[in-house]
Amino acid sequence: MGSRALGLALACCLLLAFTCGLVLGRVPRGQEEQQEQEGTKDPPLDHTERAEEKHEKYSPRQGDEPSASRCFRCCDPGTPVYQAIPVPQINITILKGEKGDRGDRGLQGKYGRTGSMGARGHMGPKGQKGSMGAPGDQCKNHYAAFSVGRKKPLHSNDYYQTVIFDTEFVNLYGHFNMFTGKFYCYVPGVYFFSLNVHTWNQKETYLHIMKNGEEVVILYAQVSDRSIMQSQSLMLELRDQDEVWVRLFKGERENAIFSDEFDTYITFSGYLVKPAAEP
Repeated sequence: MGSRALGLALACCLLLAFTCGLVLGRVPRGQEEQQEQEGTKDPPLDHTERAEEKHEKYSPRQGDEPSASRCFRCCDPGTPVYQAIPVPQINITILKGEKGDRGDRGLQGKYGRTGSMGARGHMGPKGQKGSMGAPGDQCKNHYAAFSVGRKKPLHSNDYYQTVIFDTEFVNLYGHFNMFTGKFYCYVPGVYFFSLNVHTWNQKETYLHIMKNGEEVVILYAQVSDRSIMQSQSLMLELRDQDEVWVRLFKGERENAIFSDEFDTYITFSGYLVKPAAEP
């Protein structure tokens, strides 16, 4: 930008100097008449003589060339014709400088006001099929069931006894622990439970179905000369890690349940009716 401005200024100075030379070369008309009057110092003339002198002054004689510094009117005869002086042309491309460096970036302006939401556009074309995603978590089992039995009889004593079962018919996913004699809930929901025992002659039968250390229902049979099959069933709503088992009650009278090694007389079963996850 500096080289270009310097070139333009130089061109303007040349044009101004040329114009001033033409103007200064001319003598003003009033000053020229005053110089002529001072040089002659002739006596004053009358009106007729002045007209003739004036006519002679502005009408040059034959053979005489007009002075370069004399002014002429366009209506006077023999007015010299001046040739037009061509205006000098300057090649601006020579004065053009090199491109300057890019300036620093200015500060970011303030954000404008949020405009109104436009109309919804047309639905675009269907995209390509995406890649397969990562595998999800393993689905939880929504099933739970067990059925166990006992082939040994059991007599009461001076403390409560948990009935331990020695025969496994069904134990889905191992939710019933054969060592502790308890069913552990891993699928919350509604469960159905059933307890079947065989009474002993001349002995009382007294058991409880327990849930988390609380007595839920009782299975009871009075003393009798004949032994019979006795059963109890119920439905319970269980949460995760709830425990269900069978407990033999301690009593003042002898309490017992009968079974032998050849047949199974005592059974305890349960299964999930409806998981809590289902609506």
